[in-house]
Amino acid sequence: MHRAACAAALLVAAWAAAGAQPAAGWSDALHDSQAAIGRSLADGIDALPLRDALNRPLRLADFRGRPLVVSFIYTGCFQACPITTQRLAEGVKAARKALGDDSFRVVSIGFNQPFDDPTAMAAYARQMRIADPQWAFVAPETADVPRLTRAFGFRYSATPKGFDHVTQLTIVDANGTIAAQVYGENFELPMFVGPLKDLLAGQAARGTDLESVWRKVKLYCTVYDPVSGGYRLNYSLFFELFCGVSVLVALGAFMARELRGKRPLR
Repeated sequence: MHRAACAAALLVAAWAAAGAQPAAGWSDALHDSQAAIGRSLADGIDALPLRDALNRPLRLADFRGRPLVVSFIYTGCFQACPITTQRLAEGVKAARKALGDDSFRVVSIGFNQPFDDPTAMAAYARQMRIADPQWAFVAPETADVPRLTRAFGFRYSATPKGFDHVTQLTIVDANGTIAAQVYGENFELPMFVGPLKDLLAGQAARGTDLESVWRKVKLYCTVYDPVSGGYRLNYSLFFELFCGVSVLVALGAFMARELRGKRPLR
């Protein structure tokens, strides 16, 4: 209930910032957006053809294996999309510093087809000064846009000035399932990094090798610092974990010794 209330408030703010009338459509937009959480894109959505900024073919399925952040934009936007993209760039920089350079990928999809073609998407990326090899700016086929946006719970409507649309980022897990929605042009950093951190911690928890264990510990000890506005390693948590593990090992050794001492003589 609390999460739904927060999401509702954020989406109202996002619609208002975009110049829309929340009373007319925000509740339906929120419903569609939230209903997308838990939806698998493996039913054909991630196989839809896309073209990147260099006009190379690709699909969302090509990004499987790591979390993916998806943003819908239109290149003719002069307010909400540029602001959101710049804020996303800040979030991506902070998240990569905290979680690892190769820990997740980003895709910005131009929904105003056929105008948001690969050339327009490339120009938009340059305008935003984004030259990140892990961030793709892509154009879908015109006929696929309605199906693609519905799958992500992304609502938009044409206006004389362009489009009114939900300002959202969608976080997809490594298996292609929508895990979270992040709302607003100036979202708080933990709202964005937190879901990514949770997904990566879940992946690490399923591993049994030493690298996975170390990654899980490192993610656990990576915390948001409101003073600096970024993430840092909390070494006190390392110490607490070390002490906890040491106590468990010592307790296990003591119990094993006691059991051996109480073994009946034959």
